[in-house]
Amino acid sequence: MGSERVEMRKRQMQVHQETAASVLQARHRMGNTPTNASNACCFCWCCCCSCSCLTVRGEDETVQRSAFEHRTEGTTNCEESLKPTLEDARSWSTSFEKVMKSAAGRSCFRQFLRTEFSEENMMFWLACEDLKKETNKTVVEEKVRQIYEDFISILSPKEVSLDSRVREVINRNMLEPTSCTFDDAQQQIYTLMQRDSYPRYINSSEYTDLLKNLEEPPPEP
Repeated sequence: MGSERVEMRKRQMQVHQETAASVLQARHRMGNTPTNASNACCFCWCCCCSCSCLTVRGEDETVQRSAFEHRTEGTTNCEESLKPTLEDARSWSTSFEKVMKSAAGRSCFRQFLRTEFSEENMMFWLACEDLKKETNKTVVEEKVRQIYEDFISILSPKEVSLDSRVREVINRNMLEPTSCTFDDAQQQIYTLMQRDSYPRYINSSEYTDLLKNLEEPPPEP
């Protein structure tokens, strides 16, 4: 299994590098080559190889990253403080859609994903939802770059599992970042959670215990 994963990583890196090179050539033909075009991975934001951009960050970018992460964490903490009603929690067993439409449902499901070491799937999905609400072009581009670095880059510890087709679509979309840049990837991760993690959650002790706790009457004052 270890050797297979290494080979898969090598293939992913090759796809990243080839796509980055083709994107760079296309931008060059349009006469819009960026100043750091000598390094393809800086250009496409994919961090697909070793370069100075991985170790040298400007102070402005560091501040922007910290602010972005602070906003994301704030949203997460708010959701995790919510407690579902018994009716709400029971409805989650009927469909994954009901889980994802409920703030409390997303919170409880995310806590379960954390125990399975796949919390990044929910984090990515939430980041994409947040991106879709943004209308400022500059902010959209910054959020797109941040999401790419956090969840798409093969060097990220929070990399989500995407097939090569979706990764190629993302790299093409990075030419002109929009709030829809990660739509295909978000749908793929949604489907992955629905088919893989959701059934285990509904049959888990975490979900059973939650229902039991909600069914118990509150203690008398």
